[in-house]
Amino acid sequence: MNSGTLDPAKIGLLSISDRASQGIYRDEGIPALREWLARALTNPLTLVERVIPDEQPLIEAALREMVDQEGCCLVLTTGGTGPAPRDVTPEATRAIADRIMDGFGERMRQIGLRFVPTAILSRQLAVIRKQSLIINLPGQPKAIRETLEGLKDAGKLAEIGVFAAVPYCVDLIGGPYLETNDDVIKAFRPKSATRQNPGAR
Repeated sequence: MNSGTLDPAKIGLLSISDRASQGIYRDEGIPALREWLARALTNPLTLVERVIPDEQPLIEAALREMVDQEGCCLVLTTGGTGPAPRDVTPEATRAIADRIMDGFGERMRQIGLRFVPTAILSRQLAVIRKQSLIINLPGQPKAIRETLEGLKDAGKLAEIGVFAAVPYCVDLIGGPYLETNDDVIKAFRPKSATRQNPGAR
């Protein structure tokens, strides 16, 4: 498809980690998200990226900036969703939310439980703020990909990733029409909401 005819999309990538923000180790969450989005979406993308420590006021401020000032239609966060005292990403996300999208958190934990029983400890969630969808993702690149993309068994889709529902959700809240690369993740939309000529405005 000709990317010149596709809706441009601005997406926020927020990595929450005390050590990565201090330069103690290299952040892996944002590079993993950047690489995955480049494969999964065919829209021309503008990415707004931040690496910040596990401080609730800073997380809230970054989320507000990405939505209210930058106009991101989608914000993906990594890190800070466990039960440890410093894991406050869900609290910050709820604090700035207009609405909670419970199904995303439920699905993310289902996918994680295919691999480790400790996935039940994850407090990942998704919310809507204004015309933006915000999703709290795990911090490890492999888990990020599996959560977004789903799982394949012998070449067939065994578990649907959460991103399959993202484009239609963004449609419903007034964002751009996100087009996916079906070889990576196939977005689901009702027929009435699907553009007959992909890439056309």
